[in-house]
Amino acid sequence: MDVETAIALADNLILKSTGKPMNDLQRIVFRGAWQGKSFTEIHQDCRDRCGLDHLMRNVGPELWKLLSEVTRTKVTKNHLQGAFSNLTGSERIQDRIYIDRNPHEQNCKTEILKPGALIRIRAAQEMGKTWLMEEILSHARQNGYRTQTFNFELCDSTILSDLNRFSQWFCASIAHTIGLPNRLSDYWIDLFGCNYNSTLYFENYLLQQIDTPFVLALDKVDIVFEHSAIATDFCALLRGWNQRAIQGDEIGAIWKKLRLIIVHSTEVYGNLDINHSPIGGVGLIIKLPEFNREQVQELIQRSQLDWRVDRLMDLVGGHPFLIQHAIRQNINLDELLTQAATESGIYSNHLRRHWMQLQQRQDIAIAFQQVIASNEPVSLDPLKAFKLESMGLIHLQGNTAIPRCELYRQYFSDRL
Repeated sequence: MDVETAIALADNLILKSTGKPMNDLQRIVFRGAWQGKSFTEIHQDCRDRCGLDHLMRNVGPELWKLLSEVTRTKVTKNHLQGAFSNLTGSERIQDRIYIDRNPHEQNCKTEILKPGALIRIRAAQEMGKTWLMEEILSHARQNGYRTQTFNFELCDSTILSDLNRFSQWFCASIAHTIGLPNRLSDYWIDLFGCNYNSTLYFENYLLQQIDTPFVLALDKVDIVFEHSAIATDFCALLRGWNQRAIQGDEIGAIWKKLRLIIVHSTEVYGNLDINHSPIGGVGLIIKLPEFNREQVQELIQRSQLDWRVDRLMDLVGGHPFLIQHAIRQNINLDELLTQAATESGIYSNHLRRHWMQLQQRQDIAIAFQQVIASNEPVSLDPLKAFKLESMGLIHLQGNTAIPRCELYRQYFSDRL
């Protein structure tokens, strides 16, 4: 296994366990240890992002501990390659199967290399947004770019209710993740307001410390959308940064280094103004589609399963999570299909999550009941159709709606 394959595998294992992949310093330490370098040599690769002592006493030991947890084997600096070579084939298959989502993937890889790029990946939950984000980041790293993922699940509810606290938390957190000290007190002037202060902090401090293109991936941004006290201003901030990169002056040159990936679920759109996209029309917008038949067939073959692709797709369509979850089960296909729409089936948690969402909006539940009760496409109120599509429960065909898949029809027919 080469070092880049090992890093990709480690990223996927850590992402599955913690919700975020390795940061830049962890990748540098991982790569150096894999190549047999001393900590002094690894420190030289860090370009003064942190001290040697911090690297040896904190970054390294924390990384070995994390890798030991996710690989379920003892990992040390000198037993890194050995630990990864001992991973079972089943673990590798489960954590590394990835299906290209072209042309979307190629479009994203081309876009991220453009100065000041902004890519927005949006879809309902469990459609593969994070997988695509990681592919883009991997491509950026292969081109010598610095990358960092930031997940808004790390944000406390108390911070999400106050724009000033949120803005300072966001700036300080980004600095921390890329190994820079918090210098908000040097740059934050209350008179200027949150968005202007945040912009100056990035422009005059964070981006000045980075001498390569820097890709910042913001994951779970829908968490911000749910809080009206901060959502509008934060979205305006991201749009403003994208516009600054267009400038042809020295300020524009600074912002051209920053490339943004914004990843968010569409399921909270019901709380927003339907007439306005949260971030507007800026950037390359990717709405992830389902897998097609050829992609599902490839997944089944690579998983070495003797399944008929049509039988599985007749139940779940091309839904990425439902497909991937099925092929990871050590279960007979007939048994899987028989129990799929029951509380003892493999999809019970997924289905209950949708059930709980529908219970919170009876008007949406009634509209969905009309769809699953009909064998023909159903015309719905546009707002209700928009919400159900954003939740991933229906497909729209022109102005009419059909169930997303037969699994949903079977499960919800008994409950609505």
